[in-house]
Amino acid sequence: MTLSQLCAHVTAAQTAPLPSGHKLCHRLVCPEYSKASPEVKTYPLPPSERIFALCWNICAVRTGGRSLDTHGQPPAPLSLHTTLCPSPTPFCCRLDFTSGQKTQLHTHDYIELSYVVEGEFRQRILGRDIIFTKGDLCLIDKNCVHQDYLLDQPAIILFLGIANDMFSEIMDENIATQKIISFLQSALLKQKDLQQYLHFRPGADPAASEELERCICLLLEELQGNEIGSHYICKGLLLRIFRIISSRYDFSLSKELRRTMNWIVFEEISDYIKRHYAKVSIKDLAAEFHFQEDYFNRIIKKKTGLTYSAYVQQIRLEHAEHMLAASNRSVDEIAELVGYRNKGYFYKIFQEKYGTTPSKYRKLR
Repeated sequence: MTLSQLCAHVTAAQTAPLPSGHKLCHRLVCPEYSKASPEVKTYPLPPSERIFALCWNICAVRTGGRSLDTHGQPPAPLSLHTTLCPSPTPFCCRLDFTSGQKTQLHTHDYIELSYVVEGEFRQRILGRDIIFTKGDLCLIDKNCVHQDYLLDQPAIILFLGIANDMFSEIMDENIATQKIISFLQSALLKQKDLQQYLHFRPGADPAASEELERCICLLLEELQGNEIGSHYICKGLLLRIFRIISSRYDFSLSKELRRTMNWIVFEEISDYIKRHYAKVSIKDLAAEFHFQEDYFNRIIKKKTGLTYSAYVQQIRLEHAEHMLAASNRSVDEIAELVGYRNKGYFYKIFQEKYGTTPSKYRKLR
């Protein structure tokens, strides 16, 4: 069963439908009632349940087996079917709405990760309208003011609510490069005066999107079944999900946070090059950090003014200079140790940088 099919299954109208006025329905989908007073949504489950899934399935109201046609007519009612997992008893809430209707402005006291399973999803976050398309994710911290639009297009949205202690544990697992994870953690939890969200988009690797969707599908199945040991499996799946989106997805930031993120990524790349300078290649960087190869040239050029090749060469020559001054190794041995098997080329670039040959440089030191 695909994730789309599973979401349709758990929100099926015949699954113990609750009356439209039921307080749980209002809790899961709260239509706008005030433009000025954000609602604070508290974690809906006991502390022992540290992950939950809220599934929205938006579809047209059907009459006589056919979808209503809204072209040239007043907006036809649409229907949103929603449910929460885990739950002691399966249920489904239904809300009929007109296109463009919004939910109440709100924040959470937990972390929310939303995933667009089908269609499009539009949110107003910190006063800005953002459209998420199929495969996109949005990670919203607990202080971020936002609301959801209910549109006249079929869509399936899956919201994962993550308790703060669970999110901290996941970040502490070093599931991505340490500095990048530290950034995500500080952006979403530590900086209490900043309201943050991160918009993740699939990159050029379709396998990453397929792997992510499989993990989310397994997570929803576990939350729906909620059997013994399920919370351990759910945590493991969340670890995989965050590993994928933090290393294999693109994500959007504010200008200020983008500058911070670029610097963190550059430091991470630079540290890797300095540890593997003798044999490093740009393909190694792509495999380690999951960015396109031209990205490394761009970010190194922006931070240092050098191309990738020139930056690696600079690091190699600095190590060669140190070895000439601090060791008794031969020049040929040093050339090979820093990554140059062509000794003539090493002599040439060394002389260009330092104005003398390696042997004469050693005597001067």
